[in-house]
Amino acid sequence: MTEPEPQESRDPAEAATQATRSLQGLSTELTARVPQLLEAMRSVGTGLELHSTLDRICKTAAELADARYAAIGVVDEEGEGLSDFVTYGADEGAAQRIGHPPGGRHGLLGALIHGPAPLRLTDLTSDPRFTGLPPGHPPMRSFLGVPIRVQGEIFGNLYLTEKRNGADFNDEDLHMVRVLATEAGIAIGNARLYEAARQRERWIDGSVAVTTALLSGGDADDALAVVAEQARKLAEAAAGIVLLPADEGGLEIVAVASDRPATSLGIVLPPESPVVARLLAGEAVFVTDAATDPRLLTRMTGRFGPSMLLPLRSGGRVLGALATPRARGARPFSEAERTLAAQFASQAALALMMAEAQRDRERLAVYEDRDRIARDLHDLVIQRLFATGMMLESAQRRSVVPAVQEGVGKAVDELDVTIQEIRTAIFALQQGPAEVPSGLRTRVLREINMAAVPLGFSPGHRFRGPVDSVVGEFTAKNLIAALREALSNAFRHAEATRIDVVVDATVALDDGSDGVRLTVADDGVGMSVGGRRSGLRNLARRAEALGGSSYSGPGIGEDGRGTTVFWEAPL
Repeated sequence: MTEPEPQESRDPAEAATQATRSLQGLSTELTARVPQLLEAMRSVGTGLELHSTLDRICKTAAELADARYAAIGVVDEEGEGLSDFVTYGADEGAAQRIGHPPGGRHGLLGALIHGPAPLRLTDLTSDPRFTGLPPGHPPMRSFLGVPIRVQGEIFGNLYLTEKRNGADFNDEDLHMVRVLATEAGIAIGNARLYEAARQRERWIDGSVAVTTALLSGGDADDALAVVAEQARKLAEAAAGIVLLPADEGGLEIVAVASDRPATSLGIVLPPESPVVARLLAGEAVFVTDAATDPRLLTRMTGRFGPSMLLPLRSGGRVLGALATPRARGARPFSEAERTLAAQFASQAALALMMAEAQRDRERLAVYEDRDRIARDLHDLVIQRLFATGMMLESAQRRSVVPAVQEGVGKAVDELDVTIQEIRTAIFALQQGPAEVPSGLRTRVLREINMAAVPLGFSPGHRFRGPVDSVVGEFTAKNLIAALREALSNAFRHAEATRIDVVVDATVALDDGSDGVRLTVADDGVGMSVGGRRSGLRNLARRAEALGGSSYSGPGIGEDGRGTTVFWEAPL
């Protein structure tokens, strides 16, 4: 039978007072159980973590009503089913046999959701709304259900079944559990406020970490990886994905944080995708099941369920997008999580804009410095070398000793070679980023020529195979970044006098597939024991993201002195 529900007060203290007053004038048995009720109310009110609070309410209610089993069904945001189901009494083996918790959209649980009033049954299996128990579920007969309200709104329902000794739940049980449900509503309200405050604090801390990483002046890829990792952790998602506008249109995946290998780097969501259009328009997209949503036109969504796709938007400009998909079957994102994630994305976008402006200023300073160096090399160094060469040629003509003439001639030839190398370096210094040619061979040569200036010599180079035609653009871009990192390490740490660069597009990788291998070998001091390995880790991360690898070996100096860095990826 369904019991009438008294008018609820929105004030928690007043609600508890009203519920307690309802006990007055009842049986001696109920009066004798009041100390037990007060102890139960005290127990329910301790602690602030939400899920442990729900566990404590279930246990306390079962002990109070002498029930074998208890559960709390948390109503979802739509008010149509259950988003969580907390149980007491069933052992772990029974829970595994039952499998998925009930959805609450049908049967007695659904009836309590749509008609939140106390319900007491002698035999739940005889009720016309009963739809059966799942396989492996323990048998149940007597039933007592009471709604739990938090600040006047239905939070869920408290269910008790199987009163011990085969008895039925009586009026005293009902009154006691209703009072406990009122106290439970207060405790749950406090726990939800605490949980919301902790959640906001975590998202704020995550935003600070992202801003710090982006403005630290480090590698841009590392900063984007921090954005992806923080988003994944804060959203309790299976992955955090950062997408930036692709040159050919659409959005390209540039950073992935996941427990699995990041094989999706470089995938481009096509511009015709309706999701891409909405994200580039600055709109957020929330997906119930990424694996079945027809708007997501990529092969990587099969293992994901609820997903948030948020624009990285700041000042009316969309810089990219942030995706946080959960695993299939995971709980959907709450409204609070969606709001906090959108705020996080806005903060990340602002930090990205500030970091971009900072890098622009740094690039401008570098270009100005390169122009100054190029002018100095042209106006001072080359002119002095040219004048020195003319003086040597004059001395050669005046000398009558053949050995002296030959030695001076060699010195003049060396000066001519040096002048040509300096002119090549000047040309490299004066090239802007818009002038970078598209061919991989030419880009490798440009990096080598640029490295020659700080090194003081030009590294040797060799190409094997049709590197321009068989190496894809995304792999080529990462290979150039790896070459730049390796040459930078050689300049800063190796103290090398010779460096050889080889790009080989004819290699077979360990799995038998065709690949490209970059080799940078030097005759320097080698890697120090216990020294930093951040550069090598960057190389390995780039290679692994493409399905390749990176490793090091002996150098090309005497007795293997120095270091050789290998970086390879599939074609």
